[in-house]
Amino acid sequence: MSTASLDDIDRRVIAILQADGRRPYAQIAEELGIPASSVRYRVQRLEESGVLQVVGIANPLNIGFDRLAMIGIKVAAGAAPRVCRALRDLPETSYVIMTAGGYDVMAEVICRDTGHFTDLLNHRLHQIDGVVSTESFFVLEVHKLAYGWGVPGVDAVLAAPEAPPGSGLDQR
Repeated sequence: MSTASLDDIDRRVIAILQADGRRPYAQIAEELGIPASSVRYRVQRLEESGVLQVVGIANPLNIGFDRLAMIGIKVAAGAAPRVCRALRDLPETSYVIMTAGGYDVMAEVICRDTGHFTDLLNHRLHQIDGVVSTESFFVLEVHKLAYGWGVPGVDAVLAAPEAPPGSGLDQR
């Protein structure tokens, strides 16, 4: 599904779910003036096509993971798509992107501890065909973890809920 095939209702459903992924379909339907079954169908279609993913976002550092890192990866010429596919399949990766600039690929990884990170880096990531070098950036604190950047073509800006006081996490 391409962005060209998204209609105004699809975009509005996405915007609403970005603001509150637990919003009941009945409430979304009422707000949009369509049947709840239509909302359910649209969400399912958007999820199956890979346009939408509704998940709970937790700060990994607050739920028992000790090593959150961004890894900049330089790859052999033409190897970036293949390396991205291999990284996507690792359970520790939460974010994999092909980039332009100092690194060809960036990956966010979440590991239990230093030993887990070392094993991932040395025995799996560096063994991927095409990986030339890596540079790791350890996350010390998370101050913002948000995925609600809005939807082109939707006028209403929907505010994200406030993070609980003292959580150290700003979701705006």
